[in-house]
Amino acid sequence: MMESPHSMRRILLPAKTWFIVMTLCAALLLNMVPFGYFLGIPDWIALVLVFWCLHQPLKVGMSAGFILGLLMDVVDASVMGQHALAYVFLAYAAAALSRRVLWFPLWQQALHVLLLCLGGQLIMLFARMLSGADFPGLSWFFSSFTGALLWYPLTYLLLAPQFQPQEKDFHRPI
Repeated sequence: MMESPHSMRRILLPAKTWFIVMTLCAALLLNMVPFGYFLGIPDWIALVLVFWCLHQPLKVGMSAGFILGLLMDVVDASVMGQHALAYVFLAYAAAALSRRVLWFPLWQQALHVLLLCLGGQLIMLFARMLSGADFPGLSWFFSSFTGALLWYPLTYLLLAPQFQPQEKDFHRPI
């Protein structure tokens, strides 16, 4: 059973490094799935990167964003550095805002994530248009709104391993 957002203020277990790496690799694989031209498919790496930069800014930062961005540039065959620049911006902004954003309820965190993702997409759009690409249309920004809508379930999914107690002590009420 999932917990309400108000009870998420409890102390969590530390996030395991292998779990963080696994979720970032899973996001990279999800970004590589050929969805075609469906509107609203979120940038999974951007979402997971923002999540970990908000929750674990000392473990995940701009270097992870740069490496994942270069990998996405190669996989997507896009302008070299387009994703890297956007992901570095996302990692920096999320880490800088982490102490502030985590005090808000999840729906307000989703609004912050929406603005961060829109900023990342604007950076990618600027890099694409500098290289001579055409404007993809306003529908290209739908993925940021989808990502903001997915923030709530994504938070529960990525925090689930930290909610589980290591061992249950039946003699202590805490």
